[in-house]
Amino acid sequence: MAGPQAEQRLAAILAADVAGYTRLMAEDEQATVAALDAARAVFRREIAAEHGRVVDTAGDSVLAVFASATGAVRAALAVQQALAAAEQEAGLPAQRRMRFRIGVNLGEVMEKADGTVYGAGVNVAARLESLADPGAVMVSDKVHAEATGKVPFGFVDAGKHTVKNVPQPLQVYRVTPSKTATASGAESRDAAESIFARPAVAVLPFNNMSGDAEQDYFVDGLTEDIITALAAWRSFPVIARNSTFAYKGQAPDVRKVGEELGARYVLEGGVRKGGNRLRITAQLIDASNGYHIWAERFDRELADIFELQDEITRRIAATVAPEVERAEQKRLVAAEPRNLRAWDYYQRGMALLAEFTKDGNARAREMFGKAIALDPGYSLAHAGLAFTHNRDLLLQVSESRADSAARALEAALKAVELDQGDSMAHTMLAVAYTWPSQYEASVVESQRAVELNPSNALALAMLGTSLDAVGRHDEGIERLEQALQINPRDPSTHIYIATIARAHLSARRYEQAAACARKAITHRSSYPHAHYILASALAQLGRDNEARAALDTCERLQPGYVEGRLRWQPYSDAAENQHLHAGIRKVVTATDGPA
Repeated sequence: MAGPQAEQRLAAILAADVAGYTRLMAEDEQATVAALDAARAVFRREIAAEHGRVVDTAGDSVLAVFASATGAVRAALAVQQALAAAEQEAGLPAQRRMRFRIGVNLGEVMEKADGTVYGAGVNVAARLESLADPGAVMVSDKVHAEATGKVPFGFVDAGKHTVKNVPQPLQVYRVTPSKTATASGAESRDAAESIFARPAVAVLPFNNMSGDAEQDYFVDGLTEDIITALAAWRSFPVIARNSTFAYKGQAPDVRKVGEELGARYVLEGGVRKGGNRLRITAQLIDASNGYHIWAERFDRELADIFELQDEITRRIAATVAPEVERAEQKRLVAAEPRNLRAWDYYQRGMALLAEFTKDGNARAREMFGKAIALDPGYSLAHAGLAFTHNRDLLLQVSESRADSAARALEAALKAVELDQGDSMAHTMLAVAYTWPSQYEASVVESQRAVELNPSNALALAMLGTSLDAVGRHDEGIERLEQALQINPRDPSTHIYIATIARAHLSARRYEQAAACARKAITHRSSYPHAHYILASALAQLGRDNEARAALDTCERLQPGYVEGRLRWQPYSDAAENQHLHAGIRKVVTATDGPA
């Protein structure tokens, strides 16, 4: 019961904390404290602008109260936007960025004479914060009801969630800068759900199996980093750390975890230390049936603990995210078209792109078009549309190369405009810039894509390709090999290897170029470009008969391919382009070939 010094009143409560704070402090304490101080200054400024009051800043948290729900939501979104803008201007690497999760609730609080507040309203705000992704704002149904129509942005239904110490499930909404999500009616709700009502992934705290309590910090840090890395993919929601860490030290049934957290997929694992070696295991499970989708074991020397943590994080995130998407693509094959949402169409489109055919591209373009029709603000669908035009150009199946290049650039620019924090959007823009020979712009965009999601193998491969295109062949090869290393199961593996072959060819390492081209062919024998690079390398080695055979295979796979490829100009240096095709021209001229 409240004493005479406590006042009970209705208030809007904002609760925030830093995602991955433990790891940030372990890596660089001074820089983290400085960044936290700078972020809190932003909080204080935006909170004061909406007539709110900061109540507490213990640890890495911020707690504030407002007289109105609209003021609290405006302040929360303003903080996230200001922090994101400052972060982009500073050019910080992904692993050093400080991302806050923010929850906003409207409820009764007890306020003491010294200004401190407590009560159920504060507790719910803290639970909402734990449900938010890094950089996001989650609000309760009361805040949603109060603020809808009164603020210049929207809300997306994120479903009901059961959380600790709250008796009834919370109806939760995610704040979005786009006001379209506030539209009323079943159609607008369906559009909102097409993006945000997607199968979620829960990462359970990895188990410390060494019996060494000192290893807990590493194990917890690894789990936090995996959560953060998976969230960077944008294609599915990741359950927040505070929700999944409630299971620490337990051995729960993953099906129950999925039900309690609203997650279709659960990632769990363990860490065992023996001498100077660590063994890390991870497994991805479909929580709807308990079936294993993916599992892997990593055995490593325990040298630089933080470097090891980063490597394992990237490997797991780079593999798990595509495995989740592949599992969903299989699930959607049997789905009735009338039941599909924008996200479903996007996944169907990505599955069709993996066919690497003209027909597959055309059908994928249809799927992305349907996704955009359902939700014009869906950045990933626009990125997918750009992907199809880029792929047409790569495969040389465009009816008009100029038209395909223009459409690829238009769709990619739209994707970035809709979500500047999406790695895939920047990757597709990097590819689109190569067709009009804007190579330096391609390097910049691909670097941004990697910064946003270091575990995106396609972004790494595109960075390698763009670096090779400006003559930085060895740097390009290094990035392409990183892409292969972090996700050996990537369906674009043959393209990455063929691009490495091209880089070796341009660096005048013809034996290595031929070996890489043959390796690409073993991954996908129907990929004509690998045969083309093989022919060029063999011709430079004076093995004209073998080169002729490789060119014949190109023509058999795709008539007219060689003639079209001879006009290809992938390098910023004209001399590099001439050298790329020199061996082919020699063989074609000698045999009066197809060109």
